[in-house]
Amino acid sequence: MRSIGLACLGLAMLAAPVPAQELRGHGGPVRAVAVSADGQFALTGSFDQSAILWRLSTGSAEKVLRFHRGAVNAAATVTGLGFATGGEDGRIALWQGEANEPARVIEGHKGPVAALAVSPDGASIASASWDETLRVTSLADGSVRVLEGHKGPVNGVAFAPGGAVVSSGYDATLRIWPAGRGVPKVIMLPAPLNGVVVAPDGEIAVAAADGRLRLFGPEGEARAEIEIGQTPLIALALSADGATIATGGLRGQVALIERRTRAIRATLLGPGLPVWSLAFLPGGEELLSGGADRLVRRWNAVTGEHIGTVVPRAGADVLAAFQGERGAQLFRACAACHTLTPADGNRAGPTLHGLFGRRIATAPGYAYSDAFKTMDIVWSKETVAKLFELGPNAYTPGTKMPEQTIGSAEDRQALVEWLEKVTR
Repeated sequence: MRSIGLACLGLAMLAAPVPAQELRGHGGPVRAVAVSADGQFALTGSFDQSAILWRLSTGSAEKVLRFHRGAVNAAATVTGLGFATGGEDGRIALWQGEANEPARVIEGHKGPVAALAVSPDGASIASASWDETLRVTSLADGSVRVLEGHKGPVNGVAFAPGGAVVSSGYDATLRIWPAGRGVPKVIMLPAPLNGVVVAPDGEIAVAAADGRLRLFGPEGEARAEIEIGQTPLIALALSADGATIATGGLRGQVALIERRTRAIRATLLGPGLPVWSLAFLPGGEELLSGGADRLVRRWNAVTGEHIGTVVPRAGADVLAAFQGERGAQLFRACAACHTLTPADGNRAGPTLHGLFGRRIATAPGYAYSDAFKTMDIVWSKETVAKLFELGPNAYTPGTKMPEQTIGSAEDRQALVEWLEKVTR
């Protein structure tokens, strides 16, 4: 991947003579990354349901924070406190110092939290959710303003100068919500939208599923459109001075754009896997990217060079040995969440090693949904096939598993036959 990108990259403390080149520790894609105001720490969130607090000067993991029941999709720096994380469980956790438990928990969303933003004055935190709403919560008294209007998942949120809230959604709308109680300005665009950022001068940048970065004025007037690639843009970050935009895509490319000239200054190339998260260090000269390879990488945001050696490939493909097998091909949609061997352990979902004959919710070391623990299911070829025939939400209500079905009985049979063979 060359830069960043809907989960990991590491940033090093500027004072360190030999900063860590990569942050390794997550068991799943790195979905979120935030850097402390002094540049000494980073907090990353992953599909593996954990957040990790890193000391950037050494690349060491200071704390592994396990609180969310599901993927940790969002992270933000909170002035005077520490960090905030938003999860698939709809909750927001506020973390202070190096504590193992959150200092405060904010609830209210009925769907996964996809993005977080903290107001410039540090007084409020805004959250975007797949429940089609945004919530702006006062960090002083807990009062909440709920913003409704999106028709689908809300994937991005940012504060504009003066207190307005800007949001981007799967419904292909960019919305500018006034600081007070007013009707939002709605801008319709030709593709679903992911991340959004707002510069100190009020200019808005939004990443779209058609591979284009679009720029708008503070009132929503179109200013520029920059083609980054042919695949969806899924990550977005802005340097603190507003001079540089970083955007990452589904195929791992990250583009660094000079906002003043609208020119792509550099393209960052990594192992070719999706880049899910990006964050600049405070000085704007270094960038962290988090991706599907479970790493947080460091980049020189001026030259576009990777700090350290980049592995120029996506890593070992555990399914390569099963080339041509239909079951293995179908399993690729599951490989981000589930491993097949005991050595690889759990990710966002439990390992499938020893699956057949195992009772539901009994894989060692995995935090299951409460609903799973009361179910009377033993995994067999029949029950696994039924899961994909009906879909996880219908067959196992309360699941954290993404909704997916396999309509073909022949394909379901191929998958379960293959799984039985490789998970023994």
